[in-house]
Amino acid sequence: MMSPLVCVARIGAAHGVRGAVKLWTFTEDPFAVQDYGPLVTRDGTRQFEVAHAREAKGHLVATLKGVTTRDEAERLNGLELYVARDKLPTAGEGEYYHADLIGLAAVTTAGEALGRVIAIHNFGAGDIIEIAPARGATMLLPFSNAVVPTVDLEGGRVVIDLPQEIEAEDHSPRPREGGDP
Repeated sequence: MMSPLVCVARIGAAHGVRGAVKLWTFTEDPFAVQDYGPLVTRDGTRQFEVAHAREAKGHLVATLKGVTTRDEAERLNGLELYVARDKLPTAGEGEYYHADLIGLAAVTTAGEALGRVIAIHNFGAGDIIEIAPARGATMLLPFSNAVVPTVDLEGGRVVIDLPQEIEAEDHSPRPREGGDP
């Protein structure tokens, strides 16, 4: 059985006239994308190897083997690059690859089924776990130790301690003192 693919980078706009691209990496060490060998597209039909990379503001500027012109680089904009999961280093204690969490069952601390993990997002303020119940809208919850106290990869589940809802303040109109307005 082939190891699942994990997205490790996304190609951005062309940079300069010699085929360099902006490269956004999703690895702890941005330069690690050079260590995995050829990176492939999701469908596996194309592969790229990072020949050289340098740091820029929030991304890398990279040259890819075989990409030598700005036109070639522009055609790659938005392309996601993947590596086989088994090529990635083992996650540390309390660390998880998003790909390992997708598909896990989500249960409450009381053992009640909530649904399945369908995505992990990060919109800038920390990781969010998205859970799809059997029916109804998906749930977006903070992926923190308080809300997700247990990740059991071997058991195929995450335990969710659902946060208590915050009571809304009563903003109903109130009569003014001294009678009608």
